Amino acid sequence: MQLKNVLIVVNDIERSKKFYKDIFGLEVILDNEGNVILTGGLVLQDATIWAEFIENLVIPHNNASELYFEENNIEEFAQKLDESPYDIEYVNRLMTHSWGQKVIRFYDPDGNLIEVGTP
Repeated sequence: MQLKNVLIVVNDIERSKKFYKDIFGLEVILDNEGNVILTGGLVLQDATIWAEFIENLVIPHNNASELYFEENNIEEFAQKLDESPYDIEYVNRLMTHSWGQKVIRFYDPDGNLIEVGTP
């Protein structure tokens, strides 16, 4: 068995496609009306479709999981976030853990938690 993708729920597919392209450089591989596969294995699912499928509420900002990216030049990435047109909600701005890894955590426009760290 092999893990193929990670799916996150979003309210506005077009906004999310633009966000993940602008911030992370991810490109659309497949766009199936409410279900979009991006490079890197990230899948965007329309919240309305997802809620109908699971027959339950979608709960953003739940902090139960995060998307993790690595970036060698994290200072430049932090500056890119600060200068982006997006209203970034930070969990923590650029910080250094006791073991030396630098990380920044924030939410995407739909409340999905993201961490970017140095390798």
